[in-house]
Amino acid sequence: MFESRPRSVLSLGFILITVYLSSNSLPVESRCNKGCDLALGSFFVWRGTNLIHISQLFSVSTRQEIVDYNNNVNIPNQDSVIAGTRINIPFRCDCLDGEFLGHVFPYKVISGDTYAQVASNYSDLTTVDLLKRFNSHPENNIPDDVTLKVVVNCSCGNKDVSKDFGLFVTYPLRPEDNLTAVASTANISAELIRSYNPGANFSAGKGIVFIPGRDKSGNFPPLPTSTGISGGAIAGISIGAIAVVLLLAGLVYVGYYRKKAQKVSLLSSEDRLHQSGHGPEGSTIVKAADSRRLADGNSPELSGITVDKSVEFTYEELATATNDFSIANKIGQGGFGAVYYAELRGEKAAIKKMDMEATREFLAELKVLTHVHHLNLVRLIGYCVEGSLFLVYEYVENGHIGQHLRGTGRDPLPWSTRVQIALDSARGLEYIHEHTVPVYIHRDIKTANILIDKNFHAKVADFGLTKLTEVGSSSLQTRLVGTFGYMPPEYAQYGDVSPKVDVYAFGVVLYELISAKEAIVKPNESVTESKGLVGLFEEVLNQPEPEEDLRKLVDPRLGNDYPLDSVCKMAQLAKACTHENPLIRPSMRSIVVALMTLSSSTEDWDVGSFYGNQGLINLMSGR
Repeated sequence: MFESRPRSVLSLGFILITVYLSSNSLPVESRCNKGCDLALGSFFVWRGTNLIHISQLFSVSTRQEIVDYNNNVNIPNQDSVIAGTRINIPFRCDCLDGEFLGHVFPYKVISGDTYAQVASNYSDLTTVDLLKRFNSHPENNIPDDVTLKVVVNCSCGNKDVSKDFGLFVTYPLRPEDNLTAVASTANISAELIRSYNPGANFSAGKGIVFIPGRDKSGNFPPLPTSTGISGGAIAGISIGAIAVVLLLAGLVYVGYYRKKAQKVSLLSSEDRLHQSGHGPEGSTIVKAADSRRLADGNSPELSGITVDKSVEFTYEELATATNDFSIANKIGQGGFGAVYYAELRGEKAAIKKMDMEATREFLAELKVLTHVHHLNLVRLIGYCVEGSLFLVYEYVENGHIGQHLRGTGRDPLPWSTRVQIALDSARGLEYIHEHTVPVYIHRDIKTANILIDKNFHAKVADFGLTKLTEVGSSSLQTRLVGTFGYMPPEYAQYGDVSPKVDVYAFGVVLYELISAKEAIVKPNESVTESKGLVGLFEEVLNQPEPEEDLRKLVDPRLGNDYPLDSVCKMAQLAKACTHENPLIRPSMRSIVVALMTLSSSTEDWDVGSFYGNQGLINLMSGR
């Protein structure tokens, strides 16, 4: 029995050699083997778009990132961009299928989209042919709500042309372009651009060329020094690796006989110890994990609050940060528990003391939520599970929008700020509806759950809490979560849950931004009578000419300092959101685009560029 083992070891050595050789054969020629960390895309700004929409198309996390690569050219600030000009969009350049350099962007289809329309949305940085190659849907009959793979070509440079240029712009040619104009715009010689694009027809009015680009400092970065390994070096390494494998096989062969007797003796000894129920003093069969280390591998001794990973805090740490959860530190009370202000690891934080205990499923869901990051969502930083359950959030210093609309001692929110708040919160909801894995339905959207930061941008709070409580306790799965005045009929009556529950509640929030009234209105401060804000607005909006009566519903603190046309459009959007039939309500994505249009400083926008939904086209066009 033991005599066959050495032969098996030697056989294993030769098998390893064979596997190594088969998996590390001589390299075959491919069109690319690696990409580069940065490329730029020249995006032609069509009328009616803005940086928010552009950053969404190209999965850019912040608008500032786009601004940084344009040195404020054609981008006066983060909120505006000049139509009819080009801006550079940063993205990573990858080697796709070993064939060509490019990047794949996800694009959520809107009803009526075709491949040609999608290519146009990306300002021809992609093509119909590329869309057909990487997607299997009919070119002119794409199913609604699918996600397309949008491929944009890119370049990482060419050392045979020049080593002085290492950042390149993917530049779609337009009818007004020619080689001289492109060279003049890039401030690069026409000869050099021609060298990078042999055979390109710069006067064709279409097609892609690559031109050197500038970094954030406005300079042309050089081509990085090559760190690749030559074919000869690979061959040498392969031969060395084979020798090492053979040597290891030989050592195993010799070592086997030297330790065989000891191993048999040890096995026999261990068998006796296990049978008697004992082991060597101080030993365990399975080593326990360090109890001071977090589940994701982090050590508790963290300096500052980690953003990228979930953090587990101790109860003592939270108690110290909140003065033992004193009344003075209490800043709110919600359906899920009390909220306390804290100074935690040098950062301001809000700690929610949950009225429940954590289960294993709860903690698993919690881990997912701590990795959901978006500019318009209140970030969940970490948690504590000692005794009670505590959730630690980023602190948003300016309160919630209900306090600004109806609180005393605060200046009235200007109309433009209200539109921006609506857009910010819509983007946060759209993100959890369509872009997180898994997707979330908030189910308790209201003004108290939309917080305002110091720059008066909005963040949606408490997303995912409903799902957390459901996975944390089976008794809560049929619980009706929400606030009266914000719940749509199908949810309040039958418990039907869909993203359109949030859409309805968001429509109520839009009415509140217009009027500063609460979701449930009590006429003349009546104790017994009440009316929903939705019904109050619908009575006016159903009139043939509602403008004059709509003025009476506008927040009186605004005076006459608001554009009535903009108010009317927001009211009509709110009406669409609060439609009794959930199937007729728009998606949050359509709402985002509508509000982007509403907030645009462009006077004559092209609404048809945004929607396949004719109703929303008419709505935003004022028809």
